[in-house]
Amino acid sequence: MKWIRQIIILLLMVVLGEILNKVFKIPIPGNIMGMILMLMALQTGLVKLDQVEGISKFLLNHLAILFIPAGVGLLAVTGMLRESWHILVFIALVTTILVMVMTAFVVHALRRWMT
Repeated sequence: MKWIRQIIILLLMVVLGEILNKVFKIPIPGNIMGMILMLMALQTGLVKLDQVEGISKFLLNHLAILFIPAGVGLLAVTGMLRESWHILVFIALVTTILVMVMTAFVVHALRRWMT
């Protein structure tokens, strides 16, 4: 019963995020809005950590299984991937480098701000 309640809380946040996305035409995906709502609920104490901790740990421990459908979907478009693999590799490399550089800037700025 405890896990069902935890799943309901998580799904409620996702559904609320989807509703916000559709009603207000926000350019942020509904699932991301749901995560933001969950963060706000946790920060304000509306949802306690122990109310979602069990299912969250379970989902994180089994995260790799959730990527299987995406991998199978890639198999369906292998022809397209063969034509443009070099562009995809380039984009992956550039965005990875950008994320690393921006993370370094943010950490550096936060360290200066904290001291």
